[in-house]
Amino acid sequence: MTRFSALRLSLILASSWSACAAAQEPQQAPQADDGTAIIVTGTRAVGMSAAESAAPIQVLSEEAISHVGQPNLNQVLTQIVPSFTAQTQGTDMSSFSLSARLRGLSPNHTLVLVNGKRRHGNGILQVLGAFSGSAAPSIDLIPPDAISRVEVFQEGAAAVYGTDAIAGVINFILKDQTDGGTFKVTGGQYYNSQGELFSASGNVGFKLGEDGYFDLTLFHRRQDYTTLGKGQVQVTKPDGTLQPNAPAQWSNLTGDALANINGGQPKSRLNVAFYNMGYDFGGVELYSFGDYARREGWAKQGYRHPKRICYETGNLGGSVTPAAYDPSICYSDTGVWGMVPLQHVIEDEYSFTIGAKGEFGSDWNYDLSGTYGYQKNEIWTERSAHREVWQESYAAARAGIGVPNTPDKAYDGGFRLSQTTINADIRREFDVGMAGPLTFAFGGEYRKDMYEIVEGDFYSTYKTGVQSFPGYKSTDAGRYTRNSKAGYVNFIAEPVDGWSVDIAGRYEDYSDFGDTLIGKITTRYDFSDAFAIRGTASTGFRAPTLAEQKYSTINVGPTSAVAQLPAGTPAAQLLGFGPLGPEKSKNFSGGIVLRPVPKLAITVDAYLIKIKDRITATASRNAVQGGVIQPGAAAIFDALAAAGIVLDTALQTVGVQSFTNGIDTRTWGIDFSASYPVALDFGTLNLSLNANYNKTKITNNQVGYPLFNAASESNIEDSTPDYKIVASALFKSGPFSLNLRETYYGKTSMLVRPGFTARDSSGNIVVPQGGFLIPDAAGGANQLYFNGVVKAAPITDLEASYDFTDAVTFSVGANNLFNKKPEVPKLLTGVTVPVGQSPYINGSGAYDSPYGHGPYSTAGGYYYARIDFKF
Repeated sequence: MTRFSALRLSLILASSWSACAAAQEPQQAPQADDGTAIIVTGTRAVGMSAAESAAPIQVLSEEAISHVGQPNLNQVLTQIVPSFTAQTQGTDMSSFSLSARLRGLSPNHTLVLVNGKRRHGNGILQVLGAFSGSAAPSIDLIPPDAISRVEVFQEGAAAVYGTDAIAGVINFILKDQTDGGTFKVTGGQYYNSQGELFSASGNVGFKLGEDGYFDLTLFHRRQDYTTLGKGQVQVTKPDGTLQPNAPAQWSNLTGDALANINGGQPKSRLNVAFYNMGYDFGGVELYSFGDYARREGWAKQGYRHPKRICYETGNLGGSVTPAAYDPSICYSDTGVWGMVPLQHVIEDEYSFTIGAKGEFGSDWNYDLSGTYGYQKNEIWTERSAHREVWQESYAAARAGIGVPNTPDKAYDGGFRLSQTTINADIRREFDVGMAGPLTFAFGGEYRKDMYEIVEGDFYSTYKTGVQSFPGYKSTDAGRYTRNSKAGYVNFIAEPVDGWSVDIAGRYEDYSDFGDTLIGKITTRYDFSDAFAIRGTASTGFRAPTLAEQKYSTINVGPTSAVAQLPAGTPAAQLLGFGPLGPEKSKNFSGGIVLRPVPKLAITVDAYLIKIKDRITATASRNAVQGGVIQPGAAAIFDALAAAGIVLDTALQTVGVQSFTNGIDTRTWGIDFSASYPVALDFGTLNLSLNANYNKTKITNNQVGYPLFNAASESNIEDSTPDYKIVASALFKSGPFSLNLRETYYGKTSMLVRPGFTARDSSGNIVVPQGGFLIPDAAGGANQLYFNGVVKAAPITDLEASYDFTDAVTFSVGANNLFNKKPEVPKLLTGVTVPVGQSPYINGSGAYDSPYGHGPYSTAGGYYYARIDFKF
């Protein structure tokens, strides 16, 4: 599509369909999020509203969800919930499963539920950057139109739900309509006409017999590539002319030839079907819900110039001239010399839950359920080449045997993940003479997890594999399982009017990590209708995921390779990466609820979260940096050999990393929320202000340098904004509505490394302006870093909607209206940059490529149009 063609498509659809939809029957407006919604998350008491909760909980209504332009629940939450931060840019596989986190903790510290039941995790493990270790459920596979509301419980709830509810719980409540439905079409794109998006989704409800329902949602979304920066440092100068060391044959790489080849977000197609059903047989309700999703994506990998394959000296006994090889090997279908490999991923996922709930005996309530979730990821590298196969076949051709050749694609292997969960929850209320009934609840859970790494084919695993993504070797592959059993008790009492107490205890036993006992106490006291206080103290326990324990791969760039060694394996233990253990946590919070005037609700909650033996990614221990062998390289090469890893000898950076229980952290912060509806003579105006201040500090670095250095610490302490403020105004007047949202993000930063290290005649590192050295374990100074800062910034979202009829609504809007992008890294000053090396402090291989660790997208402003039908 051309510029704004996706928007024009939606305009055409609006004009052509509005007339036929005018005859449809009107529907009631979605329920507003006014604090009166009955919640089911964070408490086992019945009939409690969000405004009455003893712990902070934010409820997102169907209407609130509908006003976010991008059809993606990650975007919904990050634009509305201040303590929620979504990953904006991934690398390699993580591009297909962007993660998110609450209160600046790991995505693994937030429990994701659907209809109150645990959602299975993700087979794709993040291994780089601030989201390292994330194997959390992919929220993006839940279509927004399937959701009735979202309950975000911002409190430690491990004693209530299980191990991974340290930062909080996100519960997606599915629609359960018995008639009517919706159909939506959305078209959008980014400011530079990239990333064109089209989505279509429909939701419909049916009545099953006299007392049942069946709700079905179908969702389709496809989105095109975005790119980052322009040109290639290793090929051209900033003005687009060839670098002095580039061969004359590369003349067609000058100017804008390499302008739009650097991968940003991948191209993808997603199809999802979600259902929710139930039938009341009179005292017993049978229910079921589940989904099937298929996602296919293509991610652009780093550009490889022609020398990478075709005439690197290598093992040929001398340089090869361009005339000596088949040009098609070094000519991509983009029309330029060199190649941009593609990572092609196909993901199949499904889950289903069946259960029964009702009453038995004298006022006992029960809920019995079983859930099974499965995910499969298949990975290919395409539009690539195999360096060693080419060089060996060329050497054979020189000896008169065959012709030079190389495969252009390979199957890299994949992942399998499954989770089986069986739950029993039993509850009863007793009248024991207090101000309110005593709620007694108990239950249990059995869970079995499976994680598998699948071996790649011959070409993906032979020596260094095809360019950009080596396949998973036989030493990487394996199938792993674990099971756990848990039981809990919960008492909720109201001793006197206005005072509630909630006490819970949970016992868990893991097949691989032993057992633990955790607990929680929550209380609230309402002094009056206008003022209440509340507080919680709890403990938590999180076992490492199977992916964190077992994942093994090589993260490859055009000039670098970092091996991920599973902690505790013989190869990892050579470098001090011992087996992983569980995390333990303590969570404290206290807050107030204010209603100073009618309709104005204000909550302020402070929290403190301590995590001991937190699982994090280590720093990369480099054997080679900037082409220079580093101290301690021999041990690293020994570990690589023990793991059966073969790397390209021409790489400028070679390193290893793993996961470790290396640190203790302390996170504290404040949540603020205020909402006020204003009645106007000509309409209504709903105002809200939500804010979060959050700060994490490492209190104990048990591993120390070089395994967990200052760069690793910055990923934990500085990569999440210290504060995020969201101010919203929704104006409605007749058929017209206008939704304005202003989000102010605090700054984020990460320590970054340049692409090369300059040394003086004595071998000492030359420190450019703004750089500093990080000491190694022996107290020396051998690693050069810079502070990569993304400054604080306001982001404006705006949407205007018009109801043509009671059944048809047309909307246009923008996320990041003014096209704000994260900063471009600073240029190196105070040092001479070698020809073909990156001039940026973070070693970026493309010119003008913004930082990827900011809290908002590197693609800038996103503009869309949407048409909604109700029937």
